[in-house]
Amino acid sequence: MDEYLVHNVQLIDSPALLVYPERIADNIKTMLEMVDGDADKLIPHVKTHKMAEVAKMQVEAGITKFKCATIAEAEMLADTGARHVLISYQLTGPKLHRFCELVQAYNWVEWASLVDNLASAEELAREFEKTVHKPVIYIDVNLGMNRTGHVVDDELEALYRQLKADDRLDLRGFHGYDGHIRDADVAIRQIHADAAIKPLELLADKLEEEGQPRPVMIVGGTPTFSNHAHRPNVWCSPGTCLLWDWGYGDLLTEQHFQWAALLLTRVVSKPAPGIVTTDLGHKAVAAENPLAKRVKFLNLTGYEITGQSEEHLVLQVENWDDLQVGDVLYGVPYHICPTVALHDEAQVILNGETTGRWAIEARKRRITY
Repeated sequence: MDEYLVHNVQLIDSPALLVYPERIADNIKTMLEMVDGDADKLIPHVKTHKMAEVAKMQVEAGITKFKCATIAEAEMLADTGARHVLISYQLTGPKLHRFCELVQAYNWVEWASLVDNLASAEELAREFEKTVHKPVIYIDVNLGMNRTGHVVDDELEALYRQLKADDRLDLRGFHGYDGHIRDADVAIRQIHADAAIKPLELLADKLEEEGQPRPVMIVGGTPTFSNHAHRPNVWCSPGTCLLWDWGYGDLLTEQHFQWAALLLTRVVSKPAPGIVTTDLGHKAVAAENPLAKRVKFLNLTGYEITGQSEEHLVLQVENWDDLQVGDVLYGVPYHICPTVALHDEAQVILNGETTGRWAIEARKRRITY
């Protein structure tokens, strides 16, 4: 706990998101070590942190390819030195035009997006016909999560061949997110990850044996990063591991990342014996999980979260007499990704001192385009 304490904490209003750059740097190092230092094997997702400064740290470490989920995240990446950016989303409606504008404005970046059906690919091709750019695409594949993507079947092969033959498009390969595979036992997780990707690997083998370039395969996220890190012919796209959180820390025990982002909150009331209230409401920590799995406090023991509203988090505590209004608590969020998205900025903590603020610019739906 001592390594997370902020000595000039009186300068930080609460609730606040704290980031620790030295720990982020260590996590980037660990990410690279997991792929034996081969930065080209990585295409990390930035939806977790949404901060230009963190993306720059990755670029400086030799990582040039990135995934993102929104146009705003894509623009943030283009401004930080990324050279290859995949919007891992099938674009439709106004997003197609916004993406087209972004591609033309940042023509030194290699842009890409996802499609999982012929009609969407056709819509993308028509949008780009008015430009000099040929859209780079990957086919989004449903590996069992049943959220997006085309199932692996004969129709997937037919779709690949049709899009590959379309001169208006630059089809590079496949994208498959297996976020449903979350077994605590890494060996069991490996079995499930292997089974999910096997049909796609067989299709890639078939295409390569015909003399076609082997399709690029972008697979996994943080949960299966361990399982795909040494798999040949794939790019891995972890994201949460840059900041880490309580949920993955407990689940993925074989991954040795560090908490690099915490929440700072203060006791604002002691409304009844045994009860204290902090200012860590729904607006400051992700609330999609049950009360007991929203935040874990590092400098408090013997407590139970009993309620939460927009501006308040209520705790039943054993050491009620020892806690005073104004006391500072440090918490690890269970799920860091949506927690970061609730904050406009993060307090930068170096050597136990708050030294500045990083804007979480890409939490916006729109920056310029």
